[in-house]
Amino acid sequence: GVGAMTWSPLACGIISGKYGNGVPESSRAALKCYQWLKEKIISEEGRKQQVKLKDLSPIAERLGCTLPQLAVAWCLRNEGVSSVLLGSSNPEQLIENLGAIQASAGGGGISAAVLPKMTSHIVNEIDNILGNKPYSKKDYRS
Repeated sequence: GVGAMTWSPLACGIISGKYGNGVPESSRAALKCYQWLKEKIISEEGRKQQVKLKDLSPIAERLGCTLPQLAVAWCLRNEGVSSVLLGSSNPEQLIENLGAIQASAGGGGISAAVLPKMTSHIVNEIDNILGNKPYSKKDYRS
């Protein structure tokens, strides 16, 4: 009966794609107080993350969503997650992220919510790309 609230489903903006070609001067990671984020982005691990994002892009395209929407839906589909804490820089970003759970009307017409499209096949495909599926050992004695 306990649920987790996840935070930063977009990994401090990494999943938004804005760091695909380095760290833009106008981004959060360019600020002195976020040096740790910049170092993470330009590290070997950060480059590996960018490759995984490129591998996830075709899945998002097939589902008719953005990578941020896919990330939010991926978090919410987990049975242990009861809510996802979103941080948005502007109203447009919030509306985009909410597209993970509700249908929206945009420039290209109406898009369906992403969460209902998160079938076990799609989740397995994503988990295989990410390679970080959590392992839980359930204790049935309690």
